[in-house]
Amino acid sequence: MELCLESGYTSLNHIGEELCGDHVEYCVNGDYTTLVLADGLGSGVKASILSTLTSKILCTMVSNEIDIVECISTIIETLPVCKERGVAYSTFSVIHVNRQGQGYLFEFDNPEAIYYHNGVAIDFPRQTLDVLGKQVFKSELNLVPGDIVMVMSDGTIHAGIGQILNFGWPRDKIKEYLNRHLDENMTARAAACVLASACNEIYEGKPSDDTTVAAVRFRERMDVNVMVGPPVNKEQDKEHVERYLDGPGYKVVCGGTSSQILARHLGKRVVPALDFPDKEVPPIGYIDGIDLVTEGVITLRRLLELSRKYISISDLTPKFFEKQDGASLLADILFERSTHVHFFVGQSVNEAHQGLDIDITMKLKLVESLAANLRIMGKEVTLLYD
Repeated sequence: MELCLESGYTSLNHIGEELCGDHVEYCVNGDYTTLVLADGLGSGVKASILSTLTSKILCTMVSNEIDIVECISTIIETLPVCKERGVAYSTFSVIHVNRQGQGYLFEFDNPEAIYYHNGVAIDFPRQTLDVLGKQVFKSELNLVPGDIVMVMSDGTIHAGIGQILNFGWPRDKIKEYLNRHLDENMTARAAACVLASACNEIYEGKPSDDTTVAAVRFRERMDVNVMVGPPVNKEQDKEHVERYLDGPGYKVVCGGTSSQILARHLGKRVVPALDFPDKEVPPIGYIDGIDLVTEGVITLRRLLELSRKYISISDLTPKFFEKQDGASLLADILFERSTHVHFFVGQSVNEAHQGLDIDITMKLKLVESLAANLRIMGKEVTLLYD
């Protein structure tokens, strides 16, 4: 069983500010994923610059296996200290973990991370380190599939101060909320959005502090194979279909012609759905042995719109898809369930599209734009053209 790591985050800007004073940086280097959430003091441009510098420096150094004490020393010695408050201009949380779920978490002045394990939000055991007179907390990570590690800026625990809650949102109450609303099958991005959305509600939509939640989730690999369009040469149909069918995981086909070619190869038939959940998205179909059959270009257009909202770090709409139209069903498979996506793209011109505002170039651009957004989500994407 191959295991994978996924990450995601959501940010709320201080009311009236165009820039967020928090910044999240993450990278994958070999077997390790590194995520850094930094919170610049105050808000606005200065906070944004300092949190960006902090997160980028730490992510680069940690991902290159530089000793964490040296990494933290570099930040403490590089960034200034606020003369009025006597505190660092930027706080941070660092997650560094490999594909076996082993690694560490370091925290400096950010709210304590939350560990979602076996369906319960709990605390990590912490070791206190002294780095140049600063108190830094270290936790060992030994994650299992379904585990989620959540780090956050202090906008979460300050939520509601002077508004709904007199003293902010206590961490114990945050854990209680997550126990009710998190699910181990949620993606990291969805989990981060759950907490950030709750903070926004407590702030009554007017955050008085920058608020960022970032999450890393440990999960099993899931492949999805997507056939889009027939190959240029009809003689390649069989080879094209067989390559597609040979891949492990979910099987999805987009487009009427592709569906007919696939059904013919399998000795099956395409059965159209009788319901029409969304009038703007053509209905799906069914082929025995295939997980999802959708229309082509119109469905992919809607899917691309959904992907843009999904990757937006400020969009607070739920990151799951309950509607039953083709685009929503495909979004659930690609955004929520998949870790590896393989597109089998046929470049044949569809005669049915002659005279319409649809051509092969448009279809290829849709697939390539979708692939780019899936990569932003952390998926590994391959494109095979015929």
